[in-house]
Amino acid sequence: MNRTRFVGLRFCPDEYEKLEERRKKTTCPDMSDYMRRVILNKPITGYVRNKSLDDFMAEMMLLRKELNHIGNNFNQAVKKLHICDTEIEIKTWLQLNEDGNLSLSEKMEEIKKKMDTIADQWLQ
Repeated sequence: MNRTRFVGLRFCPDEYEKLEERRKKTTCPDMSDYMRRVILNKPITGYVRNKSLDDFMAEMMLLRKELNHIGNNFNQAVKKLHICDTEIEIKTWLQLNEDGNLSLSEKMEEIKKKMDTIADQWLQ
């Protein structure tokens, strides 16, 4: 639609800041669109935060960080394995890296449990 009429409004900085805060919580791309919808009583779509998703994402970020550390340690261990020459060195390497494998398995199980919990919540 071609808009040909202009209406100017003046706000003090505090008033404008409050309007801008409200607009940012909506899908309106700019202040003009937001004001037009408010004045004409048109529907305004707001953003909604999903608390369970926020919690899940925070937990996943921590788990990802731990998995990255475990992955780095694993890569370093594999590099050391490649320079092992004798069977004794390889057996020693296997014994030393048993803890890393156990830690990786535990983290994978923890991630699976978290994902199952979130899936159960969302499927209700």
